[in-house]
Amino acid sequence: MESLSSIDWVDVFEIVKSLWHFKVVTVNEKSFLTLGQLITGIVLLVLGYFICRRLSRIITKKFISKLDIEDALKVTIETAVFYVLLVILTLFVLRLLKVPTEIFTVIGGALAIGVGFGTQNIVNNFFSGLILMIERPIRVGDFVEVDGIFGSIEAIGARSTRIKSMDNTHVVVPNASFLEKNVLNWTLSDSLVRSSVKVGVAYGSDTKKVRDLLLEAVNEQEFVLKFPKASLLFSDFADSSLNFEVFFWTKLKDVLQIKQIQSQIRFRIDDLFRQNNVVISFPQRDVHLDTLKPLQIEMIK
Repeated sequence: MESLSSIDWVDVFEIVKSLWHFKVVTVNEKSFLTLGQLITGIVLLVLGYFICRRLSRIITKKFISKLDIEDALKVTIETAVFYVLLVILTLFVLRLLKVPTEIFTVIGGALAIGVGFGTQNIVNNFFSGLILMIERPIRVGDFVEVDGIFGSIEAIGARSTRIKSMDNTHVVVPNASFLEKNVLNWTLSDSLVRSSVKVGVAYGSDTKKVRDLLLEAVNEQEFVLKFPKASLLFSDFADSSLNFEVFFWTKLKDVLQIKQIQSQIRFRIDDLFRQNNVVISFPQRDVHLDTLKPLQIEMIK
């Protein structure tokens, strides 16, 4: 029984050995890639991927974080360092396993066909991500609006960009969208933004008093900047109202800040108008009856 068990283990070892040296790809009957090389390469690349990610973060923490540059640029440098380390790792693994260069001729041709037919969007988004990192039309931390989505940039990856929306949800947007579509970047050059609040008052209102009350409501707000100063426009004689629009400047710090400031201004406008007997307009219509005979009116108890 013992000899039989020994023979069985020898057979298993021979089978594993033959599989390990099995030629997966052969070129010109001289250059080949074995199954063992392929498995070893995949394991080393997977482990190396996490090591490169860890090293890029350590380099950023120890060196790049001490530089006097923007946080968004630090993230871009960290990503670039990660890709450089990944390329070096790949070349090292190929050199370690002595993979023949002729293999890449066959693999490269197959990949070219695959890229041409099945991976156009992936390649497009990948190169778009590189362009975004180099040109930096958007950066981590910027407040952007694209395709009706408004939020802050959390991460710019190789294929897509992650946006944190106003509802605290995360939207993954392909990188190509930022190059092919119009993107509103609220904080590209600085965080200074202008917003406005519109209000309509009834005809007959004292327009100068309305102007003073609107500017007072705006200038009382904590996050409204004193310079540039708030300004006001008497925008229109509308059908049912005298329309005003007051403009103000603030520094954008989070997604909901502007809407919160607008809400506080509207609350204050309503209070000031009530105190000064200014009426906010509502739709009014004059009805004219044109009949061929007198109207018949009945009084019913």
